[in-house]
Amino acid sequence: MHPRHRFALWYAVLALFAFTALQSLLGRHRETIAYSEFRTLVRAGKVTSALIEDRRISGLLLTEGIDSILPEERVAAIASEDEKEHAFVTSRMEDPELVALLDAGGVRYVRRASNPWASALLGWILPFGLIFGVWMLLSRRMSAHSGMMSVGRSKAKVYIEERTGITFDDVAGVDEARAELVEIVDFLKRPDRYVRLGGTIPRGALLAGPPGTGKTLLAKAVAGEAGVPFFSLTGSDFVEMFVGVGAARVRDLFRQAQEKAPSIIFIDELDALGKARGTTPGIGGHDEREQTLNQLLAEMDGFDSRAGLIVVAATNRPEILDPALLRPGRFDRKIIVDRPDLLGRAAILRLHARGVKLAGAVDLDAVAARTPGFVGADLANLVNEAALLAARAGKEAVEPADLDEAVDRVVSGLERRSRVLSPREKGIVAYHEAGHALVAASRERADPVAKVSIIPRGIAALGYTQQQPLEDRFLMTREEILARIDVLLGGRVAEEIALGDVSTGAADDLRRATELARHMVTEFGMGSALGLVAYPRASQATFLEMPGVVGPPPYGADTAGRVDEEVRHTLDEAQARVTGSLRSLRGALEDLARRLMEQEVVDGETVRGLVVANPVHDEAAERDPVCGMRLPAPTPPLSVRRGGRQYHFCSAECRDAFDRDPDRFTIR
Repeated sequence: MHPRHRFALWYAVLALFAFTALQSLLGRHRETIAYSEFRTLVRAGKVTSALIEDRRISGLLLTEGIDSILPEERVAAIASEDEKEHAFVTSRMEDPELVALLDAGGVRYVRRASNPWASALLGWILPFGLIFGVWMLLSRRMSAHSGMMSVGRSKAKVYIEERTGITFDDVAGVDEARAELVEIVDFLKRPDRYVRLGGTIPRGALLAGPPGTGKTLLAKAVAGEAGVPFFSLTGSDFVEMFVGVGAARVRDLFRQAQEKAPSIIFIDELDALGKARGTTPGIGGHDEREQTLNQLLAEMDGFDSRAGLIVVAATNRPEILDPALLRPGRFDRKIIVDRPDLLGRAAILRLHARGVKLAGAVDLDAVAARTPGFVGADLANLVNEAALLAARAGKEAVEPADLDEAVDRVVSGLERRSRVLSPREKGIVAYHEAGHALVAASRERADPVAKVSIIPRGIAALGYTQQQPLEDRFLMTREEILARIDVLLGGRVAEEIALGDVSTGAADDLRRATELARHMVTEFGMGSALGLVAYPRASQATFLEMPGVVGPPPYGADTAGRVDEEVRHTLDEAQARVTGSLRSLRGALEDLARRLMEQEVVDGETVRGLVVANPVHDEAAERDPVCGMRLPAPTPPLSVRRGGRQYHFCSAECRDAFDRDPDRFTIR
């Protein structure tokens, strides 16, 4: 049970006890009787005292012997408890003989006039007072827990050094960004060192970079190192449906931070709040988000930098931020937190592997080389996946095979052994991936092949060819781009050469190859017909247009036609090059496809060995009628005789498939 729910239950129990105690103090339970019964009890001497009011008579009666006076059901109600006297109440009637009746019965009686003010107090004012008190109590509790009464209060979570538990020792792979933030910590700890020469402490630092690179982790490390209050919240925490709430929360946030200065305000996902004004105008061109942004701009301009208050923000979309946020005086420091390089990835892997038991054969530098483009979050997930795989297998330590499988999981998704391909489809995938791998191995400017697999992974991948760059690249030459296009087309061309037909498996390869060729022509000036002119991309949909709709290209129809022709010419040339390469490597293509059919996974060294060996292709060799695989001479003993003809197969699986339904397959 949640602690707050337990508190609410205890409040209910205490209220019940309080109500019971109050009832016992104010008086016992009174039984309502008829006026006729009251007169009978008075005559019998059973009424000991009476209080006469304007509308009712109350008092005490003796319970002993009333069973001979009142009906049985009335006696059971009145004398149900072990008591000598019982309280009663009855309605007062117009009875002139009442006083004489009470005197004759020896009843002590008192006359009390009613107070209209007391009746009004008890009947109207007191209930409303109780309702108002409950409302005030609930209002205070709601304001304490960020309810309706606190919509204008900041939702920032406040951390101090002991609670963050993160320092710069927990950050790796982003050395330049870390150095910038170390200086900010020094600003907060020793401001006099910098202001003695007339300098001013920066008001803000903007961390910009792709998702998962460690921007939030860096901000928490700043709080842990500086040992000052750290106000953490996201840009969306400011924006509400009520007009003016966001601006009120900005004011409250800066007020609290200045009261606890020196302190740090950290705003994650700043683009949710700081998007450029005017890009998504509301009614009248002004909306709640813009009011909140205006208040943030005013607060960052207004606070005293000497007080030791620094605003740190993070975003992965700095290009859409309002220019007023980025000017000096607000976010003075723009810190790029980029994807880590090879050395950075190795450092991040060592950092996350500190709590993982690794086998002696594990080489984290080799794993870093296999993971170009990975960010810190990806690498942390990789190490965790490897540890889980090793634990699932009952191993004592994480081995290199576990890290290899973790890389494949992160890059391509989970293995889908349940997706069983038919022998024919398996043969198509084998030739397709063999084409990718052999073209990559035969191109000097292409990344070396690390692994080829025909094991289905993820949602749509029936196989994959994994390449491993030798170094981090920040520029690409024309030859390198053309080599990438050649590798992408290798699968489609291999299907056409080996099987005489093509499949839909090359759809994504063709899309990516077309995009690369279009970038070469329109952005990089690498085309042969259009020259060194950069043609901008087609614009996205603007306000009030259909979302996701791409507008026409910002150039004429004639130029668009020439661009399309140049892109097609680039792809046609690439197809011709790849066709020539795979025809010369026909023997290697058949051999690699067969190995993939048998082993499902082939390493890069084997692929390179096949390219070097390059066996001569035998055009007269038979083909498996099921998967289309070329059969080596001499023919293996997997055969079936049908209709006076002997059919040979590359595997027992293909032979059994042919045996079950020979009419499905085309005999080559």
